[in-house]
Amino acid sequence: MMNRQFFLSCLVLNVNSFARRCIAFALLTLTWLALATSIIASSSASAQEQLAHEQVLPEQVVREQVVLRAGDIVQLNLPGEADFEKHFQINQEGLLMLPEIGQVTLGGMPLAAATLHVKALLAEQYRAIDDFDLVLIERRLPVRVLGFVKEPGMIDLPADGNVQLALQQAGGPSAGAQLDKIQLNRAGEVTAFDYKKYLDTGDFAILPELQPLDVIFVPASPLIGNVQMDFDAATLSASGDGAEAGTAIKVFGEVLKPGVFSYKAGNTVVDMLMRAGGVTRYAGVEHIRVINQGIPQLFDLKHYLDTGDATSMPTITAGSTLFVPIQEEEIKTGLRTIYVMGEVFKPGAYEAPDGTAFFDILANAGGPTRFAETRQVRIIRSSGQVDAFDLQAYTEGLAARQIPEISPGDAIFVPEKTDMNEKSWLKISPDRAIRVIGAVIKPGRYEWGDEMSFLDILAHAGGPTQDADISQIKVLRNGQASREKPFDLAAFITDGGDFSLLPQVSAGDTIIVPEKPRDVIDNKARWLRQSQESSIYVFGQVGQPGRYAFDNKLHFLDILSAADGPNQFADIHAIKVTHRNGYTSKVTTVDLGLYFETGDETLLPLVRAGDTIYVPQRDKAWLDQKKEQTVRIIGAVAKPGRYTFNEAMTILDLLAEAGGPTDKAHLTDIMVVNISTAKASENQSQRFDLKTFVKRPDFTKLPLVRSGDTVYVPDINNSDWNVFVSNVKDMVSVVSLVAITGGF
Repeated sequence: MMNRQFFLSCLVLNVNSFARRCIAFALLTLTWLALATSIIASSSASAQEQLAHEQVLPEQVVREQVVLRAGDIVQLNLPGEADFEKHFQINQEGLLMLPEIGQVTLGGMPLAAATLHVKALLAEQYRAIDDFDLVLIERRLPVRVLGFVKEPGMIDLPADGNVQLALQQAGGPSAGAQLDKIQLNRAGEVTAFDYKKYLDTGDFAILPELQPLDVIFVPASPLIGNVQMDFDAATLSASGDGAEAGTAIKVFGEVLKPGVFSYKAGNTVVDMLMRAGGVTRYAGVEHIRVINQGIPQLFDLKHYLDTGDATSMPTITAGSTLFVPIQEEEIKTGLRTIYVMGEVFKPGAYEAPDGTAFFDILANAGGPTRFAETRQVRIIRSSGQVDAFDLQAYTEGLAARQIPEISPGDAIFVPEKTDMNEKSWLKISPDRAIRVIGAVIKPGRYEWGDEMSFLDILAHAGGPTQDADISQIKVLRNGQASREKPFDLAAFITDGGDFSLLPQVSAGDTIIVPEKPRDVIDNKARWLRQSQESSIYVFGQVGQPGRYAFDNKLHFLDILSAADGPNQFADIHAIKVTHRNGYTSKVTTVDLGLYFETGDETLLPLVRAGDTIYVPQRDKAWLDQKKEQTVRIIGAVAKPGRYTFNEAMTILDLLAEAGGPTDKAHLTDIMVVNISTAKASENQSQRFDLKTFVKRPDFTKLPLVRSGDTVYVPDINNSDWNVFVSNVKDMVSVVSLVAITGGF
């Protein structure tokens, strides 16, 4: 009996507590409803007061009395009708197409009269038209462009449009258009104007003002003929600018640009030749023929240029014809002629004034060819005497004799070489030879001269090949053991080429140009040809891990790209670089992903030959990750476990990486346990209400999460309410059981 009273008293206390909570929630709800009702009422009063202030009639707008014309864009203000919200344009016939009304003639009507006319028509179909108004939005200028333009047709211009804008919208005049005789047709009345003069002077008064429905016609030039063909403006202008066949001047023959040119009073024969581009090198300028009014005349241009006698120049009249014949082949002779024959580039007869030297004549003839025997040059005198001249010895400063004198009538003969075979290398003694072997274009044994340098002999051998390692060139001295450091030709070229740094070589030495080690992926034995001091090691999740040649001018990205870069399983945020080239080894962690995001070059380490690069696997065993570098997430999430965490992440990123909370997660009571690495007494836990954060996001209220912390998402069954309901169910079950037992 005492137990029954105890259970009943507990039940009453719990039920009374629950009832009090319900009553408090109901009172709070009624309070919020009253406050919302008062806010809505005050807002409605404010809106009505503002509407009362806005009902002020606008000032009556004074409208200009303008006459509507074709192309005008108008707007019909008819409130409540969606069909009249767009703009309407008056077509070429002055008609306006309106909904429910059809075509309405407005062209030529004043704006006020047009408004009354349209309003009367609308009154037959619509009722509330008291607020109707017809507004002129924009004036347009429709004109038609025809003739020799690229895109003829109807053009819609703005109200201030002119002829130039119309031609531009028509694609511009075509090649061959006659711009000085463009026509403007207005209601059958044709007016011609000179558009070319407008382009030359910029005088806007030349262009006629346009009106709606004008027609602009661009005629074609008579130069283009009656057959349509494609050509450019340069071809048309090259054929001349003469448009009138009766007065044009025709110039043809040996001129650069023969054609038909317009006649201008005062032009001379020289002027017309200049307009035709001048004469060619084959022109017979002594026999130019000019036909004036059917009378032929002969003109000697060379005589005119020599004497300046203008009386010998024929007069040019309208319709004249000029012909420049080709120069006829003839044997050149004269009292000042010198002949050059043999192995020269331009043998022939040259006119030499007094004082012309031997080298002047030889240079005008283009000089000796590669097959010339310059040691046996012959000068054949007009008297029959033959003199020999060693040109090669003279150019080397070894000839004691003077340059031969050349007189008119003499001939210079340069014979051809007789021996074209190269000398055998056995004819070069060892004390005058140097050897070049290895990765060069033409390895072999070459003759050495004291005036030669290291670069001379290397160039004589054709230079290094594309596989040559020019940073490790070695020189073996004649008759002595050489322990010199290899010569770095790559550094010599990069640093600007200080010739004092070149190795001193002489006859009897041997130059060895080594070859770069080839791909060692398929043949590991090639590693023996690559020293450890010039190698770098790449391991882990890369395309081709292995041992690679490396010099100190290469970059971290260079060697990583040589290994085909990280593969799809690589963790690019934790690349390890072991520096082995110092007194002590050092390990650097490289966040390559952060470098790709920021481009910060300071994130990349400085690597040297001998270092090791290790790219770890992204999905490695969780035991390989230190607990101080991870965050544990447990509880009602899709994928509980340990996750990598950095300072840029928040608890939201961590929950998302764990797959998010499950449907049974208690989102209002998420626990974050912060573990301090300094003191255990500083450890603390935080509560986070994710449900409230989703409704009212405030990132300042997100709990602080650091590496080493633990996030716990409890199950909904562990909430206080569920525990309370479970206790109630248990007590009800006990009461029911006691009641049944007492009844029995």
